[in-house]
Amino acid sequence: MTTDEPAPAEHDLYLTALANGGRLALPLTADPAALAGLVARGLLVRAAGGYTAVSPRTAGDRRAADLRTEATRLLVRAEGLPDTLAPLSAAFDATRQPAPEPPCVEGPEAIRHRLSLLVAECREELLTAQPGIRQRATLTLSLTQDLPLLMTGRRIRTIYQPVVRRQPEVAEYAGAVVPHGSQIRLLDEAFDRMIIVDRATAVVSARADHSAAAFITDRATVDALVAVFERDWGRATVVDWSAGGPHPVADRIGRLLSRGFTQRAIAARIGLSERSVAGHIAGMRERHGARTLFQLGWLMRGHHDGPRTHRSARRVRGTRDG
Repeated sequence: MTTDEPAPAEHDLYLTALANGGRLALPLTADPAALAGLVARGLLVRAAGGYTAVSPRTAGDRRAADLRTEATRLLVRAEGLPDTLAPLSAAFDATRQPAPEPPCVEGPEAIRHRLSLLVAECREELLTAQPGIRQRATLTLSLTQDLPLLMTGRRIRTIYQPVVRRQPEVAEYAGAVVPHGSQIRLLDEAFDRMIIVDRATAVVSARADHSAAAFITDRATVDALVAVFERDWGRATVVDWSAGGPHPVADRIGRLLSRGFTQRAIAARIGLSERSVAGHIAGMRERHGARTLFQLGWLMRGHHDGPRTHRSARRVRGTRDG
């Protein structure tokens, strides 16, 4: 008996017993498996000359009581299991103390592995400064890591140098992540390569050839690196990375903003988390140069209502920015 619901043959046999006054007389011609199933469920009991039907309510109450008793026994057993295995757990822990993560990692493969683990644990925001030409393989790997973060509401801000504008692979990467809220700016200055995860861990090059990377968790040092990033971010240029029109999700969010919907209401309306909607809105504010959510909603109203309203929206933006 694998379920509590009688099989079709059992159901029919029980109805036959009821039609015969609640009894099945010997000798029986019924399906032996169906008969055994009804007896196991307590719906039929052996009686003189055959079998007698039992009320399903009575049988159900008995079965429920048996299950509760078994569940209580299993819970008591589960509660005591950690204590039972405690001596072995202590012996295991004594021999498996994790080695501290080295602050400096050498070699491209080791760096990529350690970095991928760190990025996968990002909970709030990823800050990256990447000077120079970007390699396609690196961008492909970044895309597989960045999209899941963005689609679950994490934020990503990246600084590149203007040289990447000549790279179609960078445009492809930006076209994939910007619609989901990623922000990418260009800084026409020299700056150092670094990645900062949740403002708690910073990764910087430990050698000029980038063959080693330092993973820094000292709070004061990380705060200083965040300040450097924010300084560069403020000087960097906003770039329109859109290609082929707005992302359909971002476009829908824009339409709802133009109608006065709040961030929470938009999330409920389109079935996304508030963090994911916030990521889209951050990217839209970046693209449209909006300082506030109200201003973005007004700009979206102009964008979706047509050229005449759009001109009015630009005048409002100019007034607020001036």
